[in-house]
Amino acid sequence: MSASIRQRIKFMTEIEFEEGGREINIEFAALDLEFNPLFNLRGGVIMNPIGSFNQNHDGPKWEFISRPVSSTTIIPSTWSNVGFGLFGKYSKKNWVWAYEAYLSNGFDDKIINNNQNRTWFPASKANRDRFEESFNGVPLKTLKMAIRHRKVAEIGVSWMGGVYNKFKDDGLVLDKKRRLNFIALDINSTILKDTYLNGEWVWAYVDVPDTYIQQFGNRQQGGFLDIVQPIKKGKMLGWSESVLNVALRLEYADYNVGNFQELGLRIADHVYALVPAISFRPSAQTVIRANYRYERHRDLLRNPASQTGGFQFGFSTYF
Repeated sequence: MSASIRQRIKFMTEIEFEEGGREINIEFAALDLEFNPLFNLRGGVIMNPIGSFNQNHDGPKWEFISRPVSSTTIIPSTWSNVGFGLFGKYSKKNWVWAYEAYLSNGFDDKIINNNQNRTWFPASKANRDRFEESFNGVPLKTLKMAIRHRKVAEIGVSWMGGVYNKFKDDGLVLDKKRRLNFIALDINSTILKDTYLNGEWVWAYVDVPDTYIQQFGNRQQGGFLDIVQPIKKGKMLGWSESVLNVALRLEYADYNVGNFQELGLRIADHVYALVPAISFRPSAQTVIRANYRYERHRDLLRNPASQTGGFQFGFSTYF
């Protein structure tokens, strides 16, 4: 929902019904004060602009049913927090430059104290208190810049970083400040007139205490690339502006980049995925889609990979 409260004052919110309606969550609820296209203020429950998918995760935008594995298990999409900051853009002819910069509440030590027995950033999403107070009093910083040529492509670079541990309690020093940092690159473009490309790659770094064993990685990386090709446009099944697409998604996520200290062998806690798809859009805001998802998982010790595959069918729409 959105509303213009007064000229240059806007409120927007997104409320989600999850787990079959058992949970109702406010994912986004922000007030925008517009001063100039290049300088605007936003505050409330914000979506941290790291990568491209976290802010653009709505189902009707995608030809694929499952969300990218790197964007949900490394970048813990959807990731939102209480915060405030600036945003703006500048355009001239075919060029557009945009930025966002926010301070918000951040992660907690559940990223290394969790039931996954690995460094796992999504574990912090279970901490609902992050919408009320900071875990350690240090704000999470998020910056993003993007440049777009209207006829070629858009490229974005973003960074999100902060302290995740509770290093002090009632004036007593418990530990040093332990940081985490995400760096992401994203790109989208249309080539050969109507072939759409959309990709994202993220690097994550975290200061893991020396007392933790090596299965808790201090570096992660991963990404995805979507290729979408329309094969028919026009009137189909009574809808005048329909589109039939074929698509392919390539995915990768490595949860422990590096080598074992004792043997020098590579740590292999990673997953590959390949997702061919076909989708039908009776309108731009509604998609009916069928996917086949193939995943190949390799565990920490490089045992033979486990393989899974299956068909997925679904639809998604705005209303």
